[in-house]
Amino acid sequence: MSFTLPDLGYDYNALEVAVDAQTMEIHHTKHHQTYITNLNNAVAGTENEDKDLIDLVKNAGSTSPAVRNNGGGHWNHSFFWELMTADSMGAPQGELADQIKSTFGDFDTFKTQFTQAGLTRFGSGWAWLIVNGEGKLQITSTPNQDNPLMDVAEVKGSPILGLDVWEHAYYLRYQNRRPDYINAWWDVVNWNKVSELYQNYK
Repeated sequence: MSFTLPDLGYDYNALEVAVDAQTMEIHHTKHHQTYITNLNNAVAGTENEDKDLIDLVKNAGSTSPAVRNNGGGHWNHSFFWELMTADSMGAPQGELADQIKSTFGDFDTFKTQFTQAGLTRFGSGWAWLIVNGEGKLQITSTPNQDNPLMDVAEVKGSPILGLDVWEHAYYLRYQNRRPDYINAWWDVVNWNKVSELYQNYK
C-alpha cells in the first residue's frame, strides 16, 4: 500500500492563538510529507509493503530503523493533527474530566505534569497521555518519533493525547522557548477528540 498525507480538517491559520500558519503549513506539507515519502521508500519491495501503518508501528522493534522512524513520524503526526482545534473547550468534560481528577488530583496538576513531560524530554520527542494496560491514565514521553504503541516503548499504552516537542513544531514563533509553546498549545487541544479516544480505550 502507498501511504498518503492526510488532510488537516482546518486551515493552516486556524490555530494562530498557539501555532502560526507558516509553521503549520511547513510542518504538515514538508515534515509530515517527508516521513510519508521515506516510509513508502523504506517498505517498497519488502515484506512490510502490504502492512498497514498500525501494524508497522506496533511491531517497530522488528522493522528497520527507517520504517520505525518514518512509520512513527507518520502515525504520530496524523494523530497530532486530530488533537487540535480552533474551538477548544479549554478543558475536558464528563468522564474523562472525572478520571483526570481521580488520577492526578485536579486538571491543573495534570497540565503541570504533562507539561513537565514535554519540557524534560531531552532533544526531540513527544509527550503523551495514555490509557495503560490496567485501564488507567498515565503520562509518559518518547524520544524521536517513537510512541507508546510500539513494542520498543519504555511505557506502553494507547495514546489519547500527544504533543510534538520537536523544534520544528514551534521554532518559527517560539525559537528555543518550548515552555511558551506548550503553554499556548493547551488553548487548542481538541478535548472532544481526546474524550472520544478515552471512551475507546478505557
